[in-house]
Amino acid sequence: MAKHSMKCHPDTTARLVEGLTAEVERQDNGRIWVRYHVDAPVDELELGSPREAGRRDGLWQTTCFEAFVMEAGNPGYLEFNFAPSSEWAAYRFSGYREAMAELPMPIAPELGNDASQSHFALEAVFGLPQEFTGKSLLLAITAVIEELDGTKSCWSLAHPAGAPDFHHPDCFTLHLPARAEP
Repeated sequence: MAKHSMKCHPDTTARLVEGLTAEVERQDNGRIWVRYHVDAPVDELELGSPREAGRRDGLWQTTCFEAFVMEAGNPGYLEFNFAPSSEWAAYRFSGYREAMAELPMPIAPELGNDASQSHFALEAVFGLPQEFTGKSLLLAITAVIEELDGTKSCWSLAHPAGAPDFHHPDCFTLHLPARAEP
């Protein structure tokens, strides 16, 4: 499994974050596993306080790890947000920023994290709706990292020209080939 280096958007500043990588795997059970690894002094990151796992909107306003998933050739996509607090969100869009709706999640995403003085890592395992089973997928793997002084940086595998925009089709650069599901 390859580590993918994420890039900080040139219009945002990462004062203390030295790098961010992501690993992604499509599992046999129709779920996606992703691990985000931030190289930074963990005591300088805004990680919030642990909370009861559950759905919550607005997670992107502070440190938040995200995965956008679309079927290749289809304009609709899904957005998943994962917070260090163990909260999460999931949405469906019919096209680029169109018809946003809460995505039902019969099984909540599984979140876990680990940290040391020099890193923070978050792992998420989440299911996709049945219509994504066996399809070729494109992913945008992204993150907002907030430092304790309020500095926010926007990270992605690729960025479109202009302001940060994780929903933009240019961010969907990670290809997960179709696979037969049992």
